[in-house]
Amino acid sequence: MGTHVIKMPDIGEGIAEVELSVWHVKVGDLVVEDQVLADVMTDKAMVDIPSPVHGKVIALGGQPGEVMAVGSVLISIEVEGAGNVKESAAPAAPVKETPVAAPKVETVIESKPAAPTPRPAAACQGPMVAREADERPLASPAVRKHALDLGIQLRLVRGTGPAGRVLHEDLDAYLAQGQSNASSVSSAYAQRIDEEQIPVIGMRRKIAQRMQDATQRAAHFSYVEEIDVTAVEELRAHLNEKHGTTRGKLTLLPFLVRAMVVALRDFPQMNARYDDEAQVITRVGAVHVGVATQSDVGLMVPVVRHAEARSLWDSAAEIARLASAARNGKASRDELSGSTITLTSLGALGGIVSTPVLNLPEVAIVGVNKIVERPMVIKGQIVIRKMMNLSSSFDHRVVDGMDAALFIQAIRGLLEQPATLFVE
Repeated sequence: MGTHVIKMPDIGEGIAEVELSVWHVKVGDLVVEDQVLADVMTDKAMVDIPSPVHGKVIALGGQPGEVMAVGSVLISIEVEGAGNVKESAAPAAPVKETPVAAPKVETVIESKPAAPTPRPAAACQGPMVAREADERPLASPAVRKHALDLGIQLRLVRGTGPAGRVLHEDLDAYLAQGQSNASSVSSAYAQRIDEEQIPVIGMRRKIAQRMQDATQRAAHFSYVEEIDVTAVEELRAHLNEKHGTTRGKLTLLPFLVRAMVVALRDFPQMNARYDDEAQVITRVGAVHVGVATQSDVGLMVPVVRHAEARSLWDSAAEIARLASAARNGKASRDELSGSTITLTSLGALGGIVSTPVLNLPEVAIVGVNKIVERPMVIKGQIVIRKMMNLSSSFDHRVVDGMDAALFIQAIRGLLEQPATLFVE
């Protein structure tokens, strides 16, 4: 048997260090070739680290949240044959062994002690076990929350998982034997003293850094405009009825992308990047629209490239593809970088007004609020119309307030008269 050491790979683009985000294996696990061992976070995206060999994990080289240099030892695997470590070397020395893989988010929850309950000795083989009051049993965040919801003190539950980890099945067994004190069951008015500590690592750390950087460096200002989307919604419904089964269903987003593309012809200063260190504004001819997308790991912004050359259905298909890739953690670095202007929408949860944060180094972001039916006065008559606000933000160092207002009003005009979206 030999040892195969996997080092943090060179991911490219001059990246010298990355953050270890999560382990998918632990010491003692058997792994196969191409199995994902860990996820690491660069400045732009999450990257999978696969195994190049079959074998058994014998050491992990870091903890989630740790920043590791390219070339440092990531993991050691016991393999058949000689491996890639010479016998004279000490492969285990530089590698910090971790007996249990750390979860993505570690939480600490302490329930308020219940009334005294008779407890068996520690040698008891049932679902209940005595621990010291300050001893925290091993359990995943999901198990801890489940126990809290059930009013169970985890320190009283015997864990049957690796290293005594408490599993969902252990909670079920505890309840089945009637060991739970009825007075500790959750109540709508029960006092709570639990706390949860969530390390800011991985994608959440990158999001926090980018949002802080954007608000500190850019001179944000927002502009809100009301838009009558009745006509464009009628057009969308008509196109979906006629072509939905063959070309796919259209949402409002591809119409918004098209309106931005057309409006940018007259307002090229919005489709730009500002290098505030070099004091250079780069106006870009191609329209690469970032579409803010919520995923399990946080907000991501995949990019619809060359939106100026796409039809409604082409844009719709690309938006759907990129959103799926982002939500599934499969979006590549190229798909998450290079945008020139961003579109953000919370759909039906969009509220009335929002103040989007710029996606630096861009200078404009268009925010979409929800559509509501409201009575409006048109030619002296009260009629019901579908209304929507656009809440957009700009970098006042680059964009003047008048230009921002005219740009959004141009988008409004295109959407209120949707035929003009396609008139060249």
